[in-house]
Amino acid sequence: MIDCADHLGAMRAAAPLVHCVTNFVAMEPTANALLAAGAAPAMAHAVEEAGDFATVAAAVSINIGTPSPRWAEGMAAAAGAAAARGAPWVLDPVAVYASPWRGELAARLLALKPTAVRGNASEVLALAGGASAGRGPDAGDAVAAAEDAARRLARATGGVVAVTGPEDFVTDGRRDLRVSGGDKLMTRVTALGCALSAMVGAFLATGRPPLEATAAALAYYGLAGARAAREASGPGSFAPLFLDALAGLDPAADAGALAAAVREGA
Repeated sequence: MIDCADHLGAMRAAAPLVHCVTNFVAMEPTANALLAAGAAPAMAHAVEEAGDFATVAAAVSINIGTPSPRWAEGMAAAAGAAAARGAPWVLDPVAVYASPWRGELAARLLALKPTAVRGNASEVLALAGGASAGRGPDAGDAVAAAEDAARRLARATGGVVAVTGPEDFVTDGRRDLRVSGGDKLMTRVTALGCALSAMVGAFLATGRPPLEATAAALAYYGLAGARAAREASGPGSFAPLFLDALAGLDPAADAGALAAAVREGA
């Protein structure tokens, strides 16, 4: 059993700086989620400084949601700097199937061996070279359809791949974990998936085993979403309640609920 509460406590104790080269839509939600969780965000995407920020951050999160040529260079600089110093970094291949150029960018970043890839089923299928039914940033494929692709990607990169959906699938190519939680309201508030990728970076920053740290981040995020949804009347009220839930989850009091969210294998 994974001690997700211990991972959460370690992340909060470290208060890691997570350098996020993310998209226009996701910057504020991502920064707010990290702050609510107990981490610290940095948002610097210019190629002139993205690599410098990556040399001082505890983790890096790269999100290709709204790329441009110069922004892409900043992504590569940040990922390269993190990889060079052995710092964990996360790739979020948003809508990787949407255009050939976006696919080329994702492949370039994947070659830098991310510690973790976090995407929906359609993104993971496309990143692994398969066909997908994605539409914009939304998945058109079930999580189960991307499990073999996730294992192949994990083995190719030496990292972890997390396929998120109604039940998340996390693998390092040898060991599989499944994480339950969350609520449908999370899909109706923009950029919460993008913010989750940065949250994975925050948990990876503690130096714990990447597979378990990734699963713990997903369990924490999902439990906060489920609790916020109980009080929300819709997506507008859900968003602030979700931030409160991220801040309010307690490693001691919520240890049982966090552990129950993660199970091994099939």
